[in-house]
Amino acid sequence: MHLGPRGTRIAQLFAVKKKIGVQNLRLRMYVSELDRPWIESRFLFQGFEIRTQEELDELARLCKYVYIETDVEYRDGTAHPRQPVTVGAPAPDEFAAKRIGYEILDKFATGQAAATARYTDRVAVEEELPQARDLSRNTKVLIDSILEDARMGRNLDSRSAKVAVSGMVDSILRNPDALVCFNQLKNKDEYTAEHSLRVCILALTFGRHLELSEPELNVLGLGALLHDVGKMKIPGEILNKPGRLTTEEFDLMKSHVPRGVEILVRQGDIPLAAIDIARSHHERYDGSGYSSGLKGAKIGLFGQIGAIADSYDAITSDRSYHKGMAAHDALRKMYEWRRKDFHEKLIEQFIQCMGIYPIGSVVELNTGGIGVVASINRTWRLRPRVVLVLDPTKQPYPSPRILDLTKEEIQGSSAVVIRHVLPAGSFGINPIHYLPIPI
Repeated sequence: MHLGPRGTRIAQLFAVKKKIGVQNLRLRMYVSELDRPWIESRFLFQGFEIRTQEELDELARLCKYVYIETDVEYRDGTAHPRQPVTVGAPAPDEFAAKRIGYEILDKFATGQAAATARYTDRVAVEEELPQARDLSRNTKVLIDSILEDARMGRNLDSRSAKVAVSGMVDSILRNPDALVCFNQLKNKDEYTAEHSLRVCILALTFGRHLELSEPELNVLGLGALLHDVGKMKIPGEILNKPGRLTTEEFDLMKSHVPRGVEILVRQGDIPLAAIDIARSHHERYDGSGYSSGLKGAKIGLFGQIGAIADSYDAITSDRSYHKGMAAHDALRKMYEWRRKDFHEKLIEQFIQCMGIYPIGSVVELNTGGIGVVASINRTWRLRPRVVLVLDPTKQPYPSPRILDLTKEEIQGSSAVVIRHVLPAGSFGINPIHYLPIPI
């Protein structure tokens, strides 16, 4: 035990790594290493606390042994459990209308969120789908109009935007999976407007997961919906250029950020925290982004959420210059970019929010059947609801049916589980044809 300058004891933290057979694992143990590469597992995090029986079962199925960490803090000669580590809050800046800091992540990192969750699903996804359909359609029409106003230099209809976002917040709080289903509807020829809507839905879904308050969600959603208005000042031939942009063209493209901020500030009734999303959605955690080169905690929480939602939708969408990747692959790629592009704990929480198997993923089951993930399970993350499309011989079912993987068994004994995620477009399957989206 070390002594401070006045003879007081200073706490020490000892971390011990221990190899352990999977049969000896228990809940609350912290797994720091597997007996195989992480990329070969369904666990996307390099180190996690075992919180559910499902995770115990998955480790037992996958591994023979793992390494766990046991951290003990000694104070006054006695042992105490490891204390939570503060992530830190963003530095003050002129756009922070309210201090919303990264310390919100502490309770997720220490397992407190499961016992004190602010939100639970109020209705089944099927019940929420009709309202989500109307919200999606109406907001798409509105954002088309707002973007045209921005292009022509007119005032934006911010009042209608706030009403639309409020409706989406209500829907997300009832059941977020409904609006997320409609995010699968993508037309690359209407990318900017649809992208704005999808980023709004993603940001609100993530904000709900992070347990932001309803007023905070409304500000977050408004900023996400309007984050790209500056693109209306960029020539269409640059926005939709199929090839690589020249240095001059990329500089012009990057100017959509300050142009968008200028439009929103001039509007006069957009909260500063919402404007921060337009300002920061291309900033990167290591300082390599634009337009201000902000680094680390100097990027506010809302700006980081906007960056994550914007990047996820961009890399999962078809554009004139690239083919969108499968959602599962996109999450793995974004996890690889942690600490460089994104706050490490935020990207981990985004992956948990979207689900190990995001809605719309094409998956193969251990039965050999092929299906599409229709909704996620926020308690049993490895067991979503799946629409069966092809039977074990890879022939189409006469009529698709939904399996709840928390309940399904093979011949009354083995559980039906997802074996792996397939690349986008496998077997010619378009997920949108199998999601329960009302016309």
